[in-house]
Amino acid sequence: MRKSSARLADGREIVYYDEEGHDREDAPDRRELPPVASGSELRWDRLRREWVIVAAHRQDRLHLPPSDECPLCPSRDGRRTEVPSPSYDVAVFENRFPALNGPGGRCEVVCFSSDHHTSLAALGPRRLRTVVDAWADRTEALSARPDVAHVYVFENRGPEIGVTLHHPHGQIYALPFVTPRTERELDSARRHRAATGGDLFGDILAAETAGPRVVLRNEHWTAFVPEAARWPVEVHVYPHRAVPDLPALDGDERTALAELYSDLLGRADRLFGAPLPYVSAWHQAPARDPEARGLARLRLELFSVRRAPGKLKYLAGTESGAGVFSQDVTPESTAHRLREA
Repeated sequence: MRKSSARLADGREIVYYDEEGHDREDAPDRRELPPVASGSELRWDRLRREWVIVAAHRQDRLHLPPSDECPLCPSRDGRRTEVPSPSYDVAVFENRFPALNGPGGRCEVVCFSSDHHTSLAALGPRRLRTVVDAWADRTEALSARPDVAHVYVFENRGPEIGVTLHHPHGQIYALPFVTPRTERELDSARRHRAATGGDLFGDILAAETAGPRVVLRNEHWTAFVPEAARWPVEVHVYPHRAVPDLPALDGDERTALAELYSDLLGRADRLFGAPLPYVSAWHQAPARDPEARGLARLRLELFSVRRAPGKLKYLAGTESGAGVFSQDVTPESTAHRLREA
């Protein structure tokens, strides 16, 4: 893989991760751009003890443009986009409409392909390995920033999830705080270690590996539907080796992840005979907390609001208002259907 970087017209960084050589010499960003939109702020919810991001400048960002106006496609035929190069494999750049920017956070866009009409599921293991390497490289770079406490890597896919651009892409948020979800899970891991002396995530993996909810498994990874799944389709992917984050994966683990994840995404799209809307999120250890990094374990969670062909799960009052989820589909049946897909 070849890595190269440049600057966009307004000073934002763009990084290319290429499997093949691409000529970048004649691909500067010649657009005339205003300064990057800003104005976000963090507000502290005293009741829930959680940070809330207020980013009113994002209200007017581009929303589901036609393919010939996509800002993530490569620049070519006189049309200039967010990616100045006329071709690329994987490109990562600072978001022009970030939820957080400057001191106190950073938001990046990860373009999985220059092909507007493909998907991560259709790209295959080789490209997925390049994406994994890009995720790991950006996690390492962002974690080194003194204003970053936690790096969150994710993909929203499908209009049912609320995506604003159809082009296959994900995002990376470098946050100045540790997410509430991670804080709760670290507390559970801490309590488990105090009570049993064991590793909570390792014990969960061992229990699921021996049960009926495993979907896929190879030498380095296991994908399973969790016992207490909240969503109609929900799959967790754990590495067999306890590592805190994506940069800690070795080459064999990254290749095995690309192969298993490519298989899983293909099964997800075949589940209902149509592309599955989903959120796919990497849970990583906080950047610089030694105790937390010893407790946490890297893992991927993929979930979908699709519960049947033509039917979506909407959060009900108990779920949205009280955080108490109810499940219409048994995790065991979801695992079985994914194995058969």
